[in-house]
Amino acid sequence: MPKLNQFKTLVLDEFEEEKFHLPPHTHTYYEIIYIKKGSGVHHLNHNLLPYKAGDLFVISPDDEHYFDIKKSTGFIFIKFTDNYFNSKQNLTCDEFLVNTPESFMRDKILKETVLKFDEPCKTILKNTVENIVTYDKYIDVTNSPIVFYQILSIFGLIKETIRGMNLQMKSTHLDNEQIANYIHQNIYQPKLVQIKIIAEHFNIAQTYFSAYFKRTFGVSYREYIHNLRTTLIEKRFHNNQLPIKQIAYEFGFTDESHLTNYFKKRKNMKPTDFKKL
Repeated sequence: MPKLNQFKTLVLDEFEEEKFHLPPHTHTYYEIIYIKKGSGVHHLNHNLLPYKAGDLFVISPDDEHYFDIKKSTGFIFIKFTDNYFNSKQNLTCDEFLVNTPESFMRDKILKETVLKFDEPCKTILKNTVENIVTYDKYIDVTNSPIVFYQILSIFGLIKETIRGMNLQMKSTHLDNEQIANYIHQNIYQPKLVQIKIIAEHFNIAQTYFSAYFKRTFGVSYREYIHNLRTTLIEKRFHNNQLPIKQIAYEFGFTDESHLTNYFKKRKNMKPTDFKKL
């Protein structure tokens, strides 16, 4: 199955056709697809979703889809990569930094349901998409703050419609207790507590996670990890039942000397001296 690539952060594509020009395929990027006119069936992850003018679909990387056109269809594709939102963190409100548009677009409910936009959302959506297309004719929309906010507003309309349809999406509320539990469970595996991994696990923008954590927990994420790891290592030393080599292995250090250097940097003494206290 073909997988389509895109290198520009944002691409707009408007066209009309009687037979969809692509076979079933996947992408490495995201798509917002607006149906300007026509009808048919959208095959999305083995779900058959009838479409008509005014419908909207969101596609995330690795979604498999194509369109079975019944009546000549006009499409507007808004295609963007991960970098599109990541490069505009300064423009994005906290809600979209914590619950990124990319993670929102991956929600399973959006692959199984045709959204029913009622008024005034239906008209606002149509006008918003047309505004974006109009801007694309005059300027480079890739770096346009106005177009960026227009795209964000589409996500707001989707959320409003989902609430109106009483659909239950995956919870996007950040549970600080869950974050702390995740850290405590995975502190022994350094890779799993890297900012990149934990941010992805909780659908938080990586560039926002550190600031969010410090504001919430009152200490930097890096310092929290160091303090927790050091405290747990101290407990192992106090128990005096395990050799330093085994403790080093337990906490993911490459060897005993790596643990010794780490502990000395944190406590200004060697593990052997600490165990004598």
